[in-house]
Amino acid sequence: ISALFMAGVFPGLLLGFSLIVLCLAIAYREKHPQGQIVPARDAIRITIDAAWGLITLVIILGGILGGIFTAIEAGAVACIWAFFVTMFVYRDYRWRDLPVLLHRTLRTVAMVLTLIACASSVGYIMALTQMPAKMTAFFLSISDNKYVILLLINVLLLVLGTLVDMAPSILIATPILLPVMKNFGVDPVHFGMIMLLNLGIGLCHPPVGSILFVGCAVGKVTIEQVMRKIWPFYAVMFFVLMCVTYLPEISLWLPRQLHVLH
Repeated sequence: ISALFMAGVFPGLLLGFSLIVLCLAIAYREKHPQGQIVPARDAIRITIDAAWGLITLVIILGGILGGIFTAIEAGAVACIWAFFVTMFVYRDYRWRDLPVLLHRTLRTVAMVLTLIACASSVGYIMALTQMPAKMTAFFLSISDNKYVILLLINVLLLVLGTLVDMAPSILIATPILLPVMKNFGVDPVHFGMIMLLNLGIGLCHPPVGSILFVGCAVGKVTIEQVMRKIWPFYAVMFFVLMCVTYLPEISLWLPRQLHVLH
């Protein structure tokens, strides 16, 4: 588990940096308004104020990596901390606003859980029909070249990620694809990063795309409006996916240096 966490550091940084560059290029091309330069004194004050919120990341990552929490427990503790900071430190909301906040949260959660329930049903049907196994056998019948197989596996996972939520996809695809990857000499941790990137892209793509739906709900825009603008971001994410797929050291270098990969 710790190796998988460490393996995700550089792919995550690469993905984040690539998306930042794309956002800057789009902002420059479309002449978005520029922000104001923050003086050093104000920057220090803002950083100190933000520290309370940033502790949430420490709770999640530190708790999981330190073996204090499971991933679910870390999320629950982080929610409690975020509630405390919002209500008692930053005081962004008053107690009378709590019913409105709960209603807004429950509405978003209900939408996501509905999508996950439908995706889980699709995943169950796919498992019954052995669709991933059949597709894998089909890919292996096409070529025995490692790099071609990696490309085909990426295509399979991208399609699977757009139709099924991440958790069912992992449960369905991992037992089927991991032995295939091992036979071709692909490290399991490296394959884990490939799978998570593929399924992460699927979370931003309809028809399931739970993150896409949540983002649209928060931004109060329609799926159609977002889809007209999101295609360059898909291209950048696919580029990063290819880099992580064919340059395994991006994922494996840090775990090896920290001796958490055997």
